[in-house]
Amino acid sequence: MAIDHTSGAENGFPDDPEELLPADSVLSLDEYLAMHAAVGHRTRYEVLYRLVHGGDMSPTELEAAMDIDDSTLHYHLNELVDVGLVEKRQRTERGQDGLYTYYRATVFGEVVLADGVEDLIRGEREFETMYDSSAESDASD
Repeated sequence: MAIDHTSGAENGFPDDPEELLPADSVLSLDEYLAMHAAVGHRTRYEVLYRLVHGGDMSPTELEAAMDIDDSTLHYHLNELVDVGLVEKRQRTERGQDGLYTYYRATVFGEVVLADGVEDLIRGEREFETMYDSSAESDASD
């Protein structure tokens, strides 16, 4: 997929990327960029990956699954919550006193993961298949 480098209105893209946002956008361009920056860290990507593909998880479950210490995990969870990719929830558990804390991916988290990093990974696989010289030589034999 080639990028058209001609100027703004000629190719349908505005000169200012802020203008890509809908007039009633709930987020600013900076907020969208902060989401992408947050998921660009390996630990935060893994937390988001586990929440998107594994569902709601408590900090204890995440610590065990990732073999990560409590303070490091909470730092990264807070970063993901701050940019809106993950939400912190609390509920009572049947037969237990107090609240149970768990985290889950937001719709933004699901989209950033599926249409961001995972899409890039899928694209690389497709690219390799398209240009795999061993597959071409096998087909011509």
